[in-house]
Amino acid sequence: MSTSPYVFDAGVEGFETTVLMKSQETPVLVDFWATWCGPCKTLGPILEKLADEFNGGFLLAKVDVDKEQQLAGYFQIRSVPTVMLVKGGQIVDGFPGALPEGQLRQFLAHHGIVPMEAVATEIEPETIELSLSPEEQVEAARSLMLSSPDKPELRLDLIATLLQAGHAREAEIELDGLPANLATDDRAKRARAQLDFAKALHGAPGESELAIELTANPNNHRARHQLGVRRLLAGDQEAALECFLAIMRADRKFDDDLGRKSLITAFALIDDPDLVSRTRKQMAAMIF
Repeated sequence: MSTSPYVFDAGVEGFETTVLMKSQETPVLVDFWATWCGPCKTLGPILEKLADEFNGGFLLAKVDVDKEQQLAGYFQIRSVPTVMLVKGGQIVDGFPGALPEGQLRQFLAHHGIVPMEAVATEIEPETIELSLSPEEQVEAARSLMLSSPDKPELRLDLIATLLQAGHAREAEIELDGLPANLATDDRAKRARAQLDFAKALHGAPGESELAIELTANPNNHRARHQLGVRRLLAGDQEAALECFLAIMRADRKFDDDLGRKSLITAFALIDDPDLVSRTRKQMAAMIF
């Protein structure tokens, strides 16, 4: 039995007070488990560890399904372990089986559940850097999507992590399979733009080699475009836009006005409205 103040046993008696009403203030994870369940013995300690680590960011309610058969029946628990997330008095998500710690952290972050210290500094859940490798983030996003088939928007999370991990082909397949309402989402447009640029770098030289090529031949527009794409994906947005503008200035006919098209695509990836506005004016001056 855990001695953590954030972990408690829950049963049908008092469930409304200890879980449903409490979840109006603090998210509650409900862990349905059994003493004979092997995976429960793996999952339980991880959940308890996270409850302590999150310092009240969420509460963990433990339900022994053998002792609380009425409660397990009410929630239609068919296998253990099963975990449900209760927020605002409602079940908002859950998953069956024992997830590894990394995926549990991803699950909590997805629902805006962070350690109390992080809340105090007003860090938005989307900006939290998880201690996962790109490949681990892909697996966590994929598992979360598969465990919540009623939430197609989770495919956008998977697409973002696939692109970050360099799995452009799989990201493209997921993008092409998005339902119409998600295909026009800003995140989908951003992912499509990122994918288009990633394709442009297929077989391209490194940034230093491209710079040398341009020094030898300033009219090598292909090299300038690839240099701009590399700089954009590396975060040097202003330098990238200048590369695309330079192509426009030099040759509007190059690859069917590639400089202008690249600028328009790049705008979908840039969050600096002033930079986008300044560049749009320069682009418009060359068009009109």
